[in-house]
Amino acid sequence: MSQTVFATPFIGREEELARLSLVLERAQGGEARAVLVAGDAGVGKTRMLDEIAARASHSGMTVVTGHCVDLGDVGLPYLPFTEILGVLAADERFADALAAHPVVDRLLGAGTDASRGDVGGRLRLFEGLAALLADLSEVTPLLLVLEDLHWADQSSRDLLRFLLSRGFLQRPAGNGSGHRLAVLASYRADDLHRRHPLRPLLAELVRLSAVDRLELRPLADAEVARLVRALEDRPLPEATVRRIVERAEGNAFYAEELLAATDAEPGGMPSGLADLLLIRVEQLPDTAQQVLRTAAVAGRRVEHDLLRDAVGLPEDELESALREAVGRQLLVAGDDGAYAFRHALAREAVYADLLPGERSRLHGAFARLLADRGHRAETAAERAHHYRESHDLGEALAASLEAADHAHRVGAPAEELRHLEAVLGLWESVPAPALPSGEGSDRVALMLRASAAAAHAGDVHRAVSLTRAALAGVGQDTDSELAARVRYTLAGVLMNVDSLTAAFAYSSEALAMIPAEPPSPTWVWAAATHVLAARHVGDNETALRVAHRALAVAEQLDLTDARADLLVSLANLEGEGRRSPEARARLQEARELARRAGNAPVEMRALFTLAIGAYEAGELAECLPWLAEGLERARRAGLLSSPYPLEMRYLQLLVLYTLGRWDECLRTATTDLAVLPSSAGFAMGPALYVALARGEKDVVERARALSERPFDWMAALVAGVVLTDAAALSGDAEAAVAQLRSSIESLIDDAGSRPDVTVRLTALTLTAVADAAAGARLTGDESAARRWSAVASELLEPARAVARHGQTGVPQGPEGRAWLARAEAEWAWATTGPDPAAWEATVAAFDFGDVYELARCRLRYAQALLAADRREEAAAEARAARETAVRLGAAPLLERADAFIRRGRLAPNPSSAAGDRSVTLTAREQDVLRLLALGRSNRQIGEELFISGKTASVHVSNILAKLGAASRTEAVAIAHREQLLEPAPGASD
Repeated sequence: MSQTVFATPFIGREEELARLSLVLERAQGGEARAVLVAGDAGVGKTRMLDEIAARASHSGMTVVTGHCVDLGDVGLPYLPFTEILGVLAADERFADALAAHPVVDRLLGAGTDASRGDVGGRLRLFEGLAALLADLSEVTPLLLVLEDLHWADQSSRDLLRFLLSRGFLQRPAGNGSGHRLAVLASYRADDLHRRHPLRPLLAELVRLSAVDRLELRPLADAEVARLVRALEDRPLPEATVRRIVERAEGNAFYAEELLAATDAEPGGMPSGLADLLLIRVEQLPDTAQQVLRTAAVAGRRVEHDLLRDAVGLPEDELESALREAVGRQLLVAGDDGAYAFRHALAREAVYADLLPGERSRLHGAFARLLADRGHRAETAAERAHHYRESHDLGEALAASLEAADHAHRVGAPAEELRHLEAVLGLWESVPAPALPSGEGSDRVALMLRASAAAAHAGDVHRAVSLTRAALAGVGQDTDSELAARVRYTLAGVLMNVDSLTAAFAYSSEALAMIPAEPPSPTWVWAAATHVLAARHVGDNETALRVAHRALAVAEQLDLTDARADLLVSLANLEGEGRRSPEARARLQEARELARRAGNAPVEMRALFTLAIGAYEAGELAECLPWLAEGLERARRAGLLSSPYPLEMRYLQLLVLYTLGRWDECLRTATTDLAVLPSSAGFAMGPALYVALARGEKDVVERARALSERPFDWMAALVAGVVLTDAAALSGDAEAAVAQLRSSIESLIDDAGSRPDVTVRLTALTLTAVADAAAGARLTGDESAARRWSAVASELLEPARAVARHGQTGVPQGPEGRAWLARAEAEWAWATTGPDPAAWEATVAAFDFGDVYELARCRLRYAQALLAADRREEAAAEARAARETAVRLGAAPLLERADAFIRRGRLAPNPSSAAGDRSVTLTAREQDVLRLLALGRSNRQIGEELFISGKTASVHVSNILAKLGAASRTEAVAIAHREQLLEPAPGASD
């Protein structure tokens, strides 16, 4: 059937339509953009998207639409993208491009079993789809419309995150144009409750420069009145229009429904939207109502053949009923032979009005019809949904298990977990004969599988809960080896959430349940887990004893991967630990053994330990190849969200941050964010360090948000560093001390050991304490000076102890020694005054490669030198700190350096340095500076450069910091004087 076009006229929305038209124009010119369209249900999102899609099509763009579907708590992985690919695959123009990217066949159901079985292919799938869309945009300008994101499954949300943050919106390298592509995605703002899974994704996406948010607000009363009159051919009484306008409250859909219900009997006017919708439905013939009720059970959209078989009507009666429903604009017919409710609210109202028995019967009919078409993996989630709603629990369980297998094959661990949890939820209600059989199909084994899926999806707390449930399911007659495996698995996941004492207890139980003789693999793995747990609680003696014994048994049984795991533990435990040359040789042997055995988790553990060992030895550049290899191994294994790869990501960003490669750090963080689970926010920690150092205003809020999630040790560490440093930078010594104590208290482990980061946090805090003490002495407040001196001494002692012994009993390496040197220097400042010798030692200590901290220490050294009247040396150190601040874009440090240089009269005004190009503006900053010189406001700059006003404000602040200007006017004056203003492109002489 031909597609039915909405009869609703397009009223108002001129500003919104202009914004979207500009997006299309820029996309056709090679600047890919995305817009998130938000609005309450019925406010007109779909109507506006239809209007802009029509304009796009008229201008030569190819428009494809994907819909998200509400299937309750059952996900249908990648549904909107599968729908889009299906449309594209039917277009002959795209045949060559599709053939060049076979990875997307997996979403179209044409992939081979081997390709689907590659769990590690999730990232390749994302990259393949991004590359395909980029190639398609070379054939024709492309507009992707994604409707109802509030119903999107997690895999679709993850894919969208990847595409917008890393994929086709990124401009290709070089001077060529970008991709001719635009994305418009809508969602119901009023459906997003506090814990809605779409909320964190939206918060991430709106921060991207190529993504805008467009909120559709209610229409003005005059526009609603125009809409109502345009919908009706006959003249309407003014009172009727006024009443509809009042009740619609700016919602176009409410207005339409109120108008459509005006023919109802007097007094029958409904007070709620559902009632209005049902009045319209009840005005249809009985057969049409029957068709609508059946379609509502199918979902928002249903194929013609499926609807025909479910409703059981002759073809001519069905077509007559559909004609009625389409004519009343309750259903919309598509070119593909499917029907969709014009609005999701209409479907919801019809579905809610079904009788319980009627609803159950229709769900059962759809389940059987889908099953009769063949047990295709792609329909397993739908079948599971319909079977469950029809109370056929045995079939629901089987279909859910099939859906979990499908999700596993397509690399959707979150959906796999959801389906496995559905299986476990149904287990007790299904008769024993209907339960799955075979190896790995008992309830305890399925719980362990669900725990693994949770861990792979990055939900370690859920993994703990599921493993605890498996332990509760272990009975007296359970095989002792299975009982032990459950316990040491629980110990392993508890270590991931830093419940160390409990982990040690469970690993002890597991080891005690399995006799050491005769030797068995289960005992070896129980022992390997116990070694880890013992080390975490500080019982290194037990860890070493058990590790050596287990290693001998592993060699006896030829358990290659267990040998590798135990070698990693011994590298951490013996001698000077993992940073020694002996340990690195052992770790490389472990990596090769794990690779030979095909055990990806152990191989990644060896690679991570090699990287962290190099970092702790101060050999920062050597870390990066190990991390790259480890992350590549994780990608191939489909384990990028598991614990070791997440720590690798953090360490990779930390190394880039430390080396001063900040832009690369931020680019890598953006890439990582596209594929990371929401629970892995700590991995973005170094990006927060960059944000703080560059003076971004919202960094404290972001750090606090990180600390307010369910407790995670690494997240607490990141938040502690940012919040402590932010308090110290603000000069609030009281707040810095309070934050230091709070952070360390949260990070102390079950054994009472202070974390290694204590030294860094103490040094940061002592900066504010030293300044407070110095300020008190300057004003003659000796009482306050003595108090701050005492606080400094109190804070320093624990830091000294940690630096000497470390959290694992091994003295800290170059980084720890550098932070201790800074803490000692700040302590001296707080107690007796600035000590140039102490700061000289600190600068030398940070010269191992920490670019930013070296610059900060050089500025403190300069202050100490000036106090000692060593002016030339002070000027040299301050200028060196300033040069680093300029190169890094560290605006706050640059401001402090310039202020110090001015106050100390160590050099001319820093703006004079611009002439020798020590001030370097980016291309975007040059554009902003040019508009600044023309007197444009931040909002006007944003409009001309197609960026937000907030982003324009950030660029202006950066320019002022780089030029050392106190105002916009001064910045323009400096720029003119130093010939920094470049002519606009194409400007004549």
